[in-house]
Order: sequence, then structure tokens, then C-alpha cells
Amino acid sequence: MTDHITTVAGVAVDTRHWIGGARVASEETFTDLSPIDGSVLGEIARGTATEATAAVAAATAAFPGWAATARAERARLLHAIADGVEKRLEDFAIVETSDNGALLRSHRRGVMPRVAHNFRFFADRLLDLGHDDFETRGHTNHVSWDPAGPCVLITPWNAPLMLATWKIAPALAAGNTVILKPAEWTPLTASLLADVAAEAGLPAGVLNIVQGYGAEVGEALVTHADVCRISFTGSVPTARRIAVSAGGNLTPLSLELGGKSPLLVFADADLGLAVDLAVEQYDNAGQVCLAATRILVEETIAEEFTRRFTAKAAVLTQGDPRDPATDIGPNIHPRQVEKIDGFVRRAQNAGAHAIIGGGPNTDLGGLYYRPTLLTDVAQDSEIVQEEVFGPVLTLQTFASEDEAVALANDTRFGLAATLATGDPKRAERVSARLVAGTVWVNCFFVRDLRAPFGGARQSGVGREGGTWSFDFYCDLKNTVTAPTEGVRHG
Repeated sequence: MTDHITTVAGVAVDTRHWIGGARVASEETFTDLSPIDGSVLGEIARGTATEATAAVAAATAAFPGWAATARAERARLLHAIADGVEKRLEDFAIVETSDNGALLRSHRRGVMPRVAHNFRFFADRLLDLGHDDFETRGHTNHVSWDPAGPCVLITPWNAPLMLATWKIAPALAAGNTVILKPAEWTPLTASLLADVAAEAGLPAGVLNIVQGYGAEVGEALVTHADVCRISFTGSVPTARRIAVSAGGNLTPLSLELGGKSPLLVFADADLGLAVDLAVEQYDNAGQVCLAATRILVEETIAEEFTRRFTAKAAVLTQGDPRDPATDIGPNIHPRQVEKIDGFVRRAQNAGAHAIIGGGPNTDLGGLYYRPTLLTDVAQDSEIVQEEVFGPVLTLQTFASEDEAVALANDTRFGLAATLATGDPKRAERVSARLVAGTVWVNCFFVRDLRAPFGGARQSGVGREGGTWSFDFYCDLKNTVTAPTEGVRHG
């Protein structure tokens, strides 16, 4: 590391904040470690209320000019950012893999192309944004989406850049300015994005990035009176603290929170497909909020399902995420591994049995936790009710459709659900009864930015995606105009 530049796999990354179109250092730093091998990736500028205040001031100053910028110009700049991401796609992929341990091939093929797509989609959606005028007793109603103001976006570590740009792109497209606080465990690709945005010509202060811990810099951001929107993706406990902090200013919130999603497998399902869907839940070492971690299988096929599942899971390769042969990489941090193992140990002490896995991968050491499937779990047990956020699944059986739906809905969450059945009528019937923001039928993780995304119950507040994102990031206005005929002037 030289001065404020660290090199990650040959890619230079600035470790300072990005505020008002310039790099800003802090008096203190925090250490960013790679989950792959524990190596030091960099000493990152550690923000405080000082940097938070500066970032909000920069965003506030830049807001009037950006809000007044024509839609076509805002869209052009978002496309230019997308071009920059695509040009440096390999840099983004290798840096994020080093920082969060997800598979390099996934970053190359899916995640980073999706980052660019986020900017392109919302740029194009902005140009189409509108509502047909309508009449009321001869008066014309015209609906418009007015930019709200500076937005604070707080993002997680499991898909750092993709989830950040899922928020940044619509906020900027809407005409708002942004202060991004990336997760302290994965700050590096956000810094690269600042470089790309500057090269694209985004005006100073429109995008600001402040690094650090939630209690030190996040709290200062969400309590600031000049912040007009807060969007957060993360845990329920953190969301509660943010909601309390934002309440003093009545700042509108969008919250995408945890999940404990079910996968319902009926006897009429394609069993091979159902097993594939179940094993897919180990993706990203189980660090996916949408993962169907509760496998619910009709009891008449449970034995055959379990046999096929264990056989397929047994051939998964765990190891270095940069190796093309790897299927499952490390978990993010020692604290997370300790948390995962605590859940499994407590479940086993309560009577659960590990059909596969059940502990850290001692052959690899470090932060690698074996893919785990637990049976003999009670519906009201911690392992069934609470989000683990690791490669840990539970298996339960059901005897009827009603029992399947009751088990699926019996948590405080409602983010997603997956359903495997060969009966279209059952698919329609059960999907309608499931409490979830997204239901996948005979598929998983098919996402379209035109669709609303969010959770029910404690899985979130609000919806984003498509026009729903603009609804959140804007103040909707209805202008009612009287007919010109007969209007007196003077």
C-alpha cells in the first residue's frame, strides 16, 4: 500500500472516502481482510460524524443542479457509468471476490454485468416514466415524479456492488444525490465505482461514498435533518435502530431485511429439479437473503429426496473462490463463522441431526463452513425460526397442502418462497397463500428489474424495482388544471 492506494490482485484501489468529487482521508483507518485467506487488503478511511456531515453537505449543494438536469442527460450519464463498469469488469470482479469471497466466475458472468445493467435499466426507465393524464369534471390531472433530495444508502457485504447499484441507479436517475455507506467488511468496489462515475462525468457531489462503521458514521447519516430518503439492506436489528434514528426527522425508509424462506417440494414435482433447487441454496456459501433455507418435502417422497440431495451435495467443491472448479467459497468473517456454528451447535444440542456437514471445513481451515443439512428440527426451534446466513439448511416433512402452507408461513419473515410442483393448479393455489414478496415456481433467483422487490412482515418495508423505485426516491405530485374555456384573466 502506498499512501492512500492499496493494490488488490494488481488493481489499484483508493482507500479514502469520495466526497464532493474529491478523495477525503480520515484521521483513523480500519483494516479490511480477505475472507479467502485472511490477508490484509487495505487500511480503509474510517469515517465519523465529520465525514458524514461533509458528505450530506456536498450532496445538498449538488442537489438543485442535478435535479434540474434534463432526464436525457441524466440517462446519458448513467449509461456512461455502465460503460465504465463494463470496461473495468475484470477489475471489479477480482476485487470483489478478494473482498467478499464470492465465486470469481459468478462475478464475471453474472454479478458485474448486472451492475452495469442496473444503471442502464433505470436510465431507460427514467425516459419512459410517466402517467397518463386523466380528467375530473373537465379538469386535467397530471402526475409527476419530483426528486426528493439527498439519499442515504446503506448496503450489505454479501453482494456489495450489485446491491449498492440497485439503489444508486434509481436514486440518481430520479434526480437525487446520493451518500453511500458500504459495509465495512466489503468497501473496495464502491471506491472503484467512484472512479468510474468521475470518469463518466457525473458532477461533483452527486455521488458520495463514506466508509466506516454504522455506530460511527451510519448513525450520523441517518439522523441528519437534510437527508430526504434512507434505503437499507441488512438485518432486522440494525433496521430497527435505523428506523428509530430516522424517526426524529420522519425520513422515509425503504428496508430490505432478512429471510427464512421455504422451499416446498410436493410429491408431484420433478424430483431432479427439486433437488437441484435445494442444493442451489448453498450459493454464495449460503449468504443470500433470498435463500430457501427451510426445505419442506411431502413425506411420501422425503426419503428419496434426501438420498438424491445428499448425493448431489456431496460432489460440491469447496475452496478458493478464484478457482473455476470451486462451487462454495468462504464465509465473510470470523464473527459470521462463529455465528453460523453457534446456530448449528445449539440445534444439535436440541436434537437436530446433521445429514451432511455440521461444522467448519477443517481440511481447508479459515472461514470455510461445510454445507449442512439438519433434520429432526422442531418448527418453533431457533434453527427454523431465525436467519443463519450461512450454508445451513433444515429439512422438514408435511402430509398435506394445508400443512405445507402452514409450515411455510410460520415465521416472522416473508421475503421469498420457492415451490416445486408438477400441478399448475396447485402452483397457483399455493402461491396465492404464501406470505412472501417473491414466489418462484419450479425455478429460483429469476429476477427482473421491472418487478417489485421487497418483503412482507419483518423481511422489509416498501418495494423497489421498476416504477416502484421511482415512487420511493421521488415526491409524487398531482397537478390539477382547470379548463381554459371560460377562465377569466386580470
